[in-house]
Amino acid sequence: MSVFSSKIKCGECGCWYGSKVWHSNDKYRRVIYQCNNKYKGDKKCGTPHITEDEVKAVFVRAVNILLCERDELIANVQTIIAMLCDSTELEKRQAELHSELEVIVELTERCVNENARVALDQDEYTERYNSLVERYEKTKAQYDEAAQTIADNAARKKQMEQFITSIESQQPITEFDEETWTSLVDFVTVYSEKDIRVTFRDGTEV
Repeated sequence: MSVFSSKIKCGECGCWYGSKVWHSNDKYRRVIYQCNNKYKGDKKCGTPHITEDEVKAVFVRAVNILLCERDELIANVQTIIAMLCDSTELEKRQAELHSELEVIVELTERCVNENARVALDQDEYTERYNSLVERYEKTKAQYDEAAQTIADNAARKKQMEQFITSIESQQPITEFDEETWTSLVDFVTVYSEKDIRVTFRDGTEV
């Protein structure tokens, strides 16, 4: 799989670009990328195709522009991490929901055991049991949502910290480097032949 797979986006429809080989059997062979929706449906995308060499040139230029503002960029990313990736309150909420789930499980078990021991009114029992199940499912959904957000925050924080580490040690480049591409770039968006933008992993667009 190419390092450019699922990395080049159409600025018109938002679809990914796919690779095509031109002149596959002669000396003019080259790989180009074009919108996968280019020839699908009634409305065809007007975005141009792009060659690997063009992507590489855009990337080299974008990295060097990015490095000119390195200190400010790192400070901005650190601010974003502090503001958007802090899960302290969410973790407290998750702990509260976990405790509530344990209480509901205990109440449900008590309800079932009581019904097994004593001849309860079955309509009342069913209503009480269903109410506990509903309460459990509602609380569990909130717990799962909090857990997912915490996991998302942790993943985003890790990605941004890796970006900072990469950018701190990055020197200006004169040619395409696959490792730098992989560590820094989220995706490239093609709007026109003269408007191709690189979105880095911290969200910065050049």
